[in-house]
Amino acid sequence: MPLPSPFARLAASLSRPSGLHRAVQYGFVCFFIYVGMRFYLYVQWAMGASSLYVEKPASVEAFLPISALLGAKRLLFTGQYDPVHPAGLTIFLLAVATALLLRKGFCGYLCPIGCISMLLERLGRRLGISRRPGKVLSFPLSVPKYLLLAFFAYLVLWNMNTADIEAFIRTPYNHVADSKMLLFFLHPSTVLLVILGVLFLGGMLIPSFWCRGFCPYGALLGLFSWLSPVAVRREESLCTGCRRCSKACPQRIPVHEKRRVTGPECLGCTECVGACPEKGCLQVRLGYTKKAAPLPFWSIAAGTLLLMYLFFCGAVVTGHWESRTPPELARMYHRSILQLEHP
Repeated sequence: MPLPSPFARLAASLSRPSGLHRAVQYGFVCFFIYVGMRFYLYVQWAMGASSLYVEKPASVEAFLPISALLGAKRLLFTGQYDPVHPAGLTIFLLAVATALLLRKGFCGYLCPIGCISMLLERLGRRLGISRRPGKVLSFPLSVPKYLLLAFFAYLVLWNMNTADIEAFIRTPYNHVADSKMLLFFLHPSTVLLVILGVLFLGGMLIPSFWCRGFCPYGALLGLFSWLSPVAVRREESLCTGCRRCSKACPQRIPVHEKRRVTGPECLGCTECVGACPEKGCLQVRLGYTKKAAPLPFWSIAAGTLLLMYLFFCGAVVTGHWESRTPPELARMYHRSILQLEHP
């Protein structure tokens, strides 16, 4: 019997929730590696280390959530879009819209940190050191990210008025914030290396250690996701209590105990649906009641990608994707601020 072709194997993989989930995740990790390489070349040019001009990839602003939160408040109160990091604000609005409509699809499919967390958890399982936190530990492990979220919310939403935000947005420091972040990781201090070591080890010991315990972005999206009309629903009459769904969940949610998986940790990855051996027991459904309409398992992934495409196209058409800062002005800011710190 002939072996299946690579395309047939790919199609078979994408027909399963776990295969689709990982394919999208790996695709975005590869995309951000490309973005990172382009951004490094841009920073080299901006700091005068290279004469080759490479346009700054706007997608790198996804890693500026605090700047995006500032831009969101400014947009809400003034109606004006962030002219310095418009892509960061667009991606932030996309993440919120995804959470409101499709659970934490942004975290589950688009965020590269989520994919790294998944790979660390798989490595921990292979090494035999990964442990699922019980009910007693689950809550305290999630507290730090909500404290961080509260701190940033107080700092930005409560403590800074629109005049303060406007003044900060126009500062040279804000223009080079993404480049400063890159250099921060390219030239790590001992403290940073220790923190990264703890996070990597924690990721192997506890599934989604960073996402579960320390990501304020994920905490915010998790709160919004409570309102999502889309969720995995369990039909109790068909459930045999095998717990395969809970074992398959990357976040280790006890799916077998839920009627509707609505917690703030749910990524909408639907791996629990693929693991369930009972047909119709676990389904993605649209609605809040028992009569909620069934959806195909790929609906959250497809909806997330569709929203991303629509937000991107909308931002490009309206001029809210590329920064309005002229390249030579950006280069002057880099040389006056970062070149002194990293000669």
